[in-house]
Amino acid sequence: MLRLSLLVLCCLLNAGAQNPAVPPKLQPPEGERLVLQVHATGDQIYVCKAGVWTFKAPEAKLFDNNDVQVGTHFAGPTWESSDGSRVKGKLAASEPSPDPTAIPWLLVTAVDHTGSGVMSSVTSIQRLHTHSGQAPKQGCDAAHEGAEHRSTYQADYYFYTR
Repeated sequence: MLRLSLLVLCCLLNAGAQNPAVPPKLQPPEGERLVLQVHATGDQIYVCKAGVWTFKAPEAKLFDNNDVQVGTHFAGPTWESSDGSRVKGKLAASEPSPDPTAIPWLLVTAVDHTGSGVMSSVTSIQRLHTHSGQAPKQGCDAAHEGAEHRSTYQADYYFYTR
């Protein structure tokens, strides 16, 4: 029964999912297919270190096409589905966002999986259609060493499998 529920959840999450148009270096490897598309809202967290805002981690909620929360995104980078499965990735490629005020678009390669569910077979992840999320331009000086800053962002994540 649980396996059937996960299959139904996967199918519902994929309703209307389409491969997005992106720069060639952000395309997933040949032979991979789109299995999940979500929208993220949350924060990019930065820490002031030696006068420079340094990226620490993301913290975001993942939503399906019906605005139902279906997972979270956090340090690693890691994405966790509400079915308990997780995928951790590493950066494969990056391109500036068409929006100069937004964080870059990315292609991430899966390096580790936990649990059984929609994330357990993910091999690549794209972060696209980003809004905001950049580090502050100022305010990181000796008086603010170690301070954290949260920059609100939004993005679409596309998950692929072989």
